[in-house]
Amino acid sequence: MPKIPKTVIKELVKDRGLRLNEKAADAITKILEKKAKEIAEYAVKNAKKNNREKITKEDIEAYIMKYGD
Repeated sequence: MPKIPKTVIKELVKDRGLRLNEKAADAITKILEKKAKEIAEYAVKNAKKNNREKITKEDIEAYIMKYGD
């Protein structure tokens, strides 16, 4: 079951003037969830490496610096 609501994705596209069919919404959701998981895993490792129990904005930025957007 997706953790990112497809309705959010559909609204983002709708705000840009088009509608999104179910298969397209599923595909985008799957890609975004995979990317979010990659970022979260990197951020957790970075926080632990720095002896912290919380992820910070800097952990996310470190991912972006290393891998890009």
